[in-house]
Amino acid sequence: MNFTDLAGVLADVRRGMIPAHVYGDPEIFAAERDRLFARSWVFLAHESEIPEPGDYVVRRVLADSFIVARDESGTVRVMFNMCLHRGMQVCRAEMGNASHFRCPYHAWTYRNDGRLAGLPFHAEAYGGEDGFPRQDQSLLSAPSMDIHNGLIFISLDPGAPPLRDYLGDFAFYLDFYTRQSPAGIELRGPQRWRIKANWKIGAENFAGDSYHTPHTHASVVDIGLFREPKASKRKEGALYVAGPGAGTTYKLPPGGDFAGQLRYVGYPDAMIGGMAESWSARQRALVEDSGFMVSAATLFPNLSLVHNWPQIDADGTVAPFISLRQWQPVSERETEVLSWFAVDAAAPEEFKRNSYKAYLMCFGSSGMFEQDDVENWVSITEMAAGSMARRLNLNSRMGLTSAGQPIKPPLAAFAGPGVAYQGFGEFNQRHWLRQWTDHLEREPAVSAAPAGARTDMGGVR
Repeated sequence: MNFTDLAGVLADVRRGMIPAHVYGDPEIFAAERDRLFARSWVFLAHESEIPEPGDYVVRRVLADSFIVARDESGTVRVMFNMCLHRGMQVCRAEMGNASHFRCPYHAWTYRNDGRLAGLPFHAEAYGGEDGFPRQDQSLLSAPSMDIHNGLIFISLDPGAPPLRDYLGDFAFYLDFYTRQSPAGIELRGPQRWRIKANWKIGAENFAGDSYHTPHTHASVVDIGLFREPKASKRKEGALYVAGPGAGTTYKLPPGGDFAGQLRYVGYPDAMIGGMAESWSARQRALVEDSGFMVSAATLFPNLSLVHNWPQIDADGTVAPFISLRQWQPVSERETEVLSWFAVDAAAPEEFKRNSYKAYLMCFGSSGMFEQDDVENWVSITEMAAGSMARRLNLNSRMGLTSAGQPIKPPLAAFAGPGVAYQGFGEFNQRHWLRQWTDHLEREPAVSAAPAGARTDMGGVR
């Protein structure tokens, strides 16, 4: 795709008219790889997945595989999963516990902090330390790595801004999902599967598509999964954009205090004290004074979160759950979905069981919401791959007048940062897409080794 063609696509997207082929175009996908994922902060794992020294998981950013490990000193390390010798993938298990990683090709072995520990026939093959000094030889570290509320992020850009600066105002909302008590959260999973759909569709949907709920998900209300009588109740919620993220809320019943609102969505008294302690006065005010509870959200580019509270039995027991999910691109027409169940680590065991049941009913590979959504997303991707899609711009201007002004003003009585609107609109999707265009209109990132990296054979060339 030449720059003129790409510039035209991005100009259309900026005005809320999306060229349909962007959801199935290999050239657009190549631009995303080189201009977006080469720079962005991307979620990889949570500290609760590697609680003990030696614990590790293997995750990736597109084609780049990383070992996320807790080394023997307890430090979290993120290392490129490629042997320094001939480039074989060092660790081929998805998760486990190991003090060392041994390459299966020629058995070069690395400590769980990435340092080269040994290689067969060192003296005979290399002349020992004189021919190949092993000191300072390590697996490549991720160019940038940081942790927020136990969430481990990396960027392939060594000059990436600090993670906290990147999160900005969205950190306010992220706390609702990831910091319900001083103990933090623990994750189960991920469930992992692939769908024949473009990765952007799920990310946009979770950023704030409350408009589809009364139609796509009408059945989950009809069968009594939720006590709310109408799926269209979503229009009473708020759509907010803040920093690199955007999300949705539900409107809570009027007149409730902080504890009462949390009880309404199913939290037991044993957990409410931890939330009151962990959340700021402004965060508590979003629930108590503004009367909103966070629901789905997306942190650009591909980490989504969901918070909901279905009825889990015939007695009408309400149990809230939280899920983290990542839309991991495989190609322009395929996405690997990683879905975690998240729960306050200090929550009562009965609550954890009920919350997990609620999660499985709604999301994950067997969830009812999941099945509804994926049918739509696969169809969109199939349509986007044809020739006619290049003649069509999809209208994503909901909530705006013809002059581009909001139909309704932003909410004045909304305690959270950023801008919030009540009712249906595509403010959130446009916010996500503006960031997408910002990345794609920049020149491709130039890869660079992080400062101090040793990528040569100990100085031998």
